[in-house]
Amino acid sequence: MNGVDQESALPPEGETRLLDLAIVLAKRKKLVLGLPFVVAILALAVALLLPKVYTGTAKMLPPQKKESAAAAMLGTLAGVPTTGAGALVGYALGIGNPNDLYVGILKSRTIADRLIERFDLREVYRASTMIKARKELSSATRISAGRDGLITIEVDDEDPQRAANMANAYIEELDRLMQTLALSEASQRRLFLEKQLASARDQLVNAELALRKAIETKGIAGVDAQSRAVVSTVEQLRAQIAVKEIQIDAMRSFATQQNPEAVRLRQEVASMKSELGRLEGGRPEANGNSSPAGLENLRRLREMKFLEFTAELLTKQYELAKIDEANDAILIQLVDKALTPDEKSGPKRTMIVLASTLTASILGVLLAFAAEAMERARNDPESAGRLGALRRHLRWRK
Repeated sequence: MNGVDQESALPPEGETRLLDLAIVLAKRKKLVLGLPFVVAILALAVALLLPKVYTGTAKMLPPQKKESAAAAMLGTLAGVPTTGAGALVGYALGIGNPNDLYVGILKSRTIADRLIERFDLREVYRASTMIKARKELSSATRISAGRDGLITIEVDDEDPQRAANMANAYIEELDRLMQTLALSEASQRRLFLEKQLASARDQLVNAELALRKAIETKGIAGVDAQSRAVVSTVEQLRAQIAVKEIQIDAMRSFATQQNPEAVRLRQEVASMKSELGRLEGGRPEANGNSSPAGLENLRRLREMKFLEFTAELLTKQYELAKIDEANDAILIQLVDKALTPDEKSGPKRTMIVLASTLTASILGVLLAFAAEAMERARNDPESAGRLGALRRHLRWRK
C-alpha cells in the first residue's frame, strides 16, 4: 500500500518535463528577458530614425476603343471574341489580359528613364548610375491591374508632393509613349503607307527631272494625242495595280491569306493585270509606228504618269488611314488622380518593434536551452569527452 501511495504521489511525466523547462528558463532569466528588452530598445531607436514614407496613388482606365471593321472581321475569323482594338493587340501579342500589356509598358525602362530624368531621381536616390536609380524607382513603385479593370499605380517617397506627382507622371508618360507606338491595325497601315508614299514621291521627282533633261538635250519630240491617251490609260491602270498590291502587303501584318478583303484584292489585281496586258498590246511603241525620239518621250512620259497616278492614289489611301487611326486613337483615361498624401504610409514602427521583440524572445529561449545543454555536457565526463572531440574537429589547424 505504501509503495502504491508513493507511486501515485509522483508528478506525471509531462508535468516533470514542463517543470524542467521552467527551471531552465528561470535559471537563465537574464538572457531570456534581457535579450528581447535590449533588442526592443534598439528596434525602437532604429524605427524612430527611419524617415517617413508617403505613398501617392493614381488609378487609370486602360484604353477602351471601338474596333474597326477589319479588326472585327479578323476576330470573327479567328474565333476570338474581341472587345476593342486594345483586346486585338493583346491577343496578337499572346497576352490573355490586355491590361497586362499596359502594366508591362508602365514598368518598361523607357518610362522609368523618363521619370528619372523628369524628377532628377539620381540625385534624390543618391544613385551613381542609371541602373541603380532604376532599381530604387522599381522598389518604390507598385503597378497592378485589378479585377475591376483599373490599373493602380503606387509610388513611395519621402516627399509627399513628389510621391503624388510621380504617380501621375507614370500615366502622363504612358500617354506620351502610346502616341509613338503603332499598336493598332490602323497605325500599322498608316506607317506602311507613309513609307510607300514618300518613296513614290521621290521617284516621281526623279522621273520629272529625267524627262526635263531629255527634252533639253534632244528637243521636243512629237507625240500624237492618241498615243498620249493610251499612255495615260495604261499607266493609270498600272498605278491602280501597284496601289492594290501595296494594300495587300499592308494587310499581311494583321490579316491572314484567307481574309475575305485580301482575297477580293487579289482577284481585282488579277483582273486588272489581264486588262493591262490587253492594253499594252496596243501601245504605240508596241506597234513600232513612232520615231526613236517619240518612243523615248513616251517611255519617260509613261514612267512619270505611272508615278503621278501612284502618288495620287497612295495619298488618298494615306489620308484614309490617318482618319482611321484618329478614330482608333488610344485614349488614356485618368480615373483617380494622385493627391498629396497627408498621412504617412511607413515605416510601421509598432510592427518593427513587435516583430524584433518576438524574434529576440524566441532566440533568447533557444540560447537558454543551448547554454543549459552545453553546461550539462561539460559536467558529464562522457559528454565532455565528445564535446572536446567536436571542438578539435572544428579547428582549422589540428
